[in-house]
Amino acid sequence: MVDYYNYIKSLHLIFVITWFAGLFYIPRLFVYQIEAFYKPSPEKEILGKQLKLMAKRLWFIITWPSAILAVIFAIWLLILAPAFLQQSWMHVKLLFVFLLILYHLKTHQIFKQLQVDNVKYTSRFMRIWNEGATIILFSVVFLVILKNSINWIFGVIGIFLLAILLMLGIKLYKRIQDKNPEA
Repeated sequence: MVDYYNYIKSLHLIFVITWFAGLFYIPRLFVYQIEAFYKPSPEKEILGKQLKLMAKRLWFIITWPSAILAVIFAIWLLILAPAFLQQSWMHVKLLFVFLLILYHLKTHQIFKQLQVDNVKYTSRFMRIWNEGATIILFSVVFLVILKNSINWIFGVIGIFLLAILLMLGIKLYKRIQDKNPEA
């Protein structure tokens, strides 16, 4: 059973990694789509068409299948080892997974809007949105590795510090971009 469990766990991790890869890259494509939307013709149409195709392939060939398979293998793992469901760290992890699924679904909504040139967000918003998956990833990895030994106060402070650092990085990038639009 241990060998069987480890194969399922390996597949779960592989699909979690590819799911996050898609979630990290799709908002970046959204940034480019939004910026291309405001360019003059024919650049707007050429870039828009290509970026929509790239986003569609990423979203439906990598991100959605990876999300579904990661969840299927996670459920399978919990069926094989239900004792994990009694551990408090697993409850917190499942809360973060729930947040990740909500993030994924909202990203899907944004994807659908951009596919029909319905631009509701700024490229700056998308840069900030891109960090949501990063914060969830950090939270889950530290939680899974540290489990019950995690000091919740330091953990929460650490996540807030990470979020602050990410926002400062976005502001710094904006300043650099404002000084040099080609950056």
